[in-house]
Amino acid sequence: MPVSEGNPGEDARARLQRLHDILRSRICLLDYPPGTRLSEEPLAAEFGTSRTPLRRALARLEDEGLIQTQHGVGTIVTDVDLAEMGRTYELRRELAGLAGRLSPVAVTPDIIARAHRFVARGRALARTPDPREFARLNMDFFHFGAALTENEALREASERLYYRTARIWLKSISRLDLGDEVRIFLTELEQTAAAVDGHDLLAAALIRQAHISMCEARLRA
Repeated sequence: MPVSEGNPGEDARARLQRLHDILRSRICLLDYPPGTRLSEEPLAAEFGTSRTPLRRALARLEDEGLIQTQHGVGTIVTDVDLAEMGRTYELRRELAGLAGRLSPVAVTPDIIARAHRFVARGRALARTPDPREFARLNMDFFHFGAALTENEALREASERLYYRTARIWLKSISRLDLGDEVRIFLTELEQTAAAVDGHDLLAAALIRQAHISMCEARLRA
């Protein structure tokens, strides 16, 4: 759907956000692998938008480290910097723990239901492991966890760091056992749902923190 054909009440800021999110997802799902050149004209035509909002979306992606503008070459999708990945994971681990301490939201029936829908998706994925669906579920679950705090600055920092490393899983999956990774992730989903059932968002945050640490260790190994 062209970005200009979004929800009737959607304003320019919301359309820009949606355009940015679509492009970011494509980069993190390796639809645009590292080294891909992103040309403004075909993208503007695809999304049914002018170049101005597209350039703004690309500028945000560049600021986030996902693309880079090279003189005489154009806009290129960057690769994951493995040295930077370690530092980024350290920060992600610390921020994950803070999410349960700084302005946690009130646990509602909807939040509980969403937590259990993630468990259902994880169990379905365990039956038929698929790397792309694994990556998509991981992204969706990240946003669920980030929404459990009302601290906007913490959410923004966590999201920025998450997407700097999100591609590493699809890039590394050939060296990992996908079935094992899905089972480990399912354990996290089930533990988180149990914590949310008990209205204990600090426990949920500490579960996320522990799994981030274990993820980094497996990737390094």
